[in-house]
Amino acid sequence: MPAKPKGLRAAVALVLKNGKTSQANLKRSLGTKDRREANIRAKPVLAEFDRIIAKAKASLAATTVSVVKRISLNETEIKRMAEWVYAKALAWDERGRFTGREEEKRRYAELERLEGPLPPPRFPHDDWPQFGVPRELYEEEAAELLDTLQEMRKAAAMGDISAVQDHVQEAMWAFNIELDEHSAAYLRLGTACLHSYLRSLEDIRKRDEGITVETPTVALPSTAATTADGGTLKDALEGWKKHRARPKRTGDEFSRSVEMFIQLHGNMPVAAIKKAHALEFRKALQDVPRQRTGDLLRATLPAQAAWGREHSEEPRITAATINKQLGAVQSICIWASDNGLVPDDMQWTDPFSKLRLPEERSERTSFEIAELQSLFNASVFTEHQFPLGAHGAAGFWLPLLALFTGARQAELGSLTAANVQTDAETGVALLYFVTERARGKRVKTDASERVVPVHPEVIRLGFLSYVGERRKADGADAWLFPSVAPDRGRAGVPAWSQWFGRYLRAAGVTDKAKVFHSFRHTVKDALRRGRADHEMREALIGHAQASSVSWGYGANAMLSRFGAAGLSDAINRISYPGLDLSRVKPLGVPPRTRDDTKENRAG
Repeated sequence: MPAKPKGLRAAVALVLKNGKTSQANLKRSLGTKDRREANIRAKPVLAEFDRIIAKAKASLAATTVSVVKRISLNETEIKRMAEWVYAKALAWDERGRFTGREEEKRRYAELERLEGPLPPPRFPHDDWPQFGVPRELYEEEAAELLDTLQEMRKAAAMGDISAVQDHVQEAMWAFNIELDEHSAAYLRLGTACLHSYLRSLEDIRKRDEGITVETPTVALPSTAATTADGGTLKDALEGWKKHRARPKRTGDEFSRSVEMFIQLHGNMPVAAIKKAHALEFRKALQDVPRQRTGDLLRATLPAQAAWGREHSEEPRITAATINKQLGAVQSICIWASDNGLVPDDMQWTDPFSKLRLPEERSERTSFEIAELQSLFNASVFTEHQFPLGAHGAAGFWLPLLALFTGARQAELGSLTAANVQTDAETGVALLYFVTERARGKRVKTDASERVVPVHPEVIRLGFLSYVGERRKADGADAWLFPSVAPDRGRAGVPAWSQWFGRYLRAAGVTDKAKVFHSFRHTVKDALRRGRADHEMREALIGHAQASSVSWGYGANAMLSRFGAAGLSDAINRISYPGLDLSRVKPLGVPPRTRDDTKENRAG
């Protein structure tokens, strides 16, 4: 009896205490040459082997990070594993049936080499025909087959899948799957294997009657789905990544979400993913604990969900996080459908449609004037004292630009000197928020591409002089804030964002609903207060419009539609009565910090 996989082999050797580092097989002489008697004596021996393996598994689980067992299989996996059981049975029968004298001698010698001295063969090799098997052996095995077939028919009639438990286990080993024996999927797999094995016995009986039954190719799993099934989820993810350049953070998030789905359901063909799979994925995500450390942090989705169910008092991840992960897998599936990974003759419907959970309404809100005053009275703005986490000028300019543009921190962090231009006709200084994929510059949505005039207060504080210095130092394409530019990855804006959150609290803004994004709400309020036109406000903030007339502006379209003077008039309406920025010290020359040196930019 084979003892697999490799980790289990070592554990079996420890249970047997035989001094070996690995035990590949369990074997014991049955002390008889009679096949029927051997079948009777084999049952308690096999039961003992099962106990040894169970003990080894328990030992292995106690000394290592627990092996996570899946609780579900998709229909394609079950079908292929059952087909494998059928094909393997016919392959073994064919191998034994078309043997012959020389092949039997070779097998016997090889077995003796591996296991040591063996008792004499029941049928002496010289009694074997040149081709095939001895008649007496054929008749005995044909009679034994009828007994086995009768037993399997009874098992199928009673729904007793334990009759093929060894075949199920071997199929899981072959397909590298650990499946929870208490799951509904195990019952489905066992039932399918029982039917396949019964079918194989019936076809072997046909062979005993001289009827030709072809042995199918043993269908072991592969990394890619068959052409008939279309591409797998992994295929779709790789295609999605190669389709166009995407932010590394987005790619990592989508990859992680797809990985979690595969941990639960396997690498399914996209066409085979049904609503039930998506629902089960959502259910597992809802059981994932919010706080995860150590082994749990590195565990698979089924393991995290199981831990969460066992510790029901622990808080779970938020609905927003679950929706983001559902949305990631959904996007990959839709991309696959749109790009030929779902066969044309298959009817496919988005299985993730309408699965989003209701989210708590965002508590983010606008800053109060007193909170803004506390922030801009802090030393970064009044004394140019820049902590390391501020990344030099980014700590000064990102909050001030956000206060008068409503731009997102990632949009501001990816600005270049070329994104600051002067309108030739009006002399208005303009900020262009646009995508430059080659440099990793992206805006959140198509509607986020826009042009926003520079507010007079920002100019007074030295922004245009600062831009000029950056252009002089590193050219027209220079990053305005190189230490938080897109090419810095997570060390850029994500790290800066964490610093700003801490600095905001230290400056006296203790309301956790107030974050950098609150600047967007604050600017929206200021534009409304200044009675700027609604459509103009939405364009400046970068919101898509529902009407066909104003859907998606874009920088050039905004200039054509509203004109630089009109946009400037709207931005100039932004004011904050009661906010005194007189203590803010202008910053026209970039401060020289470690993160802004050319050496660090190159790194």
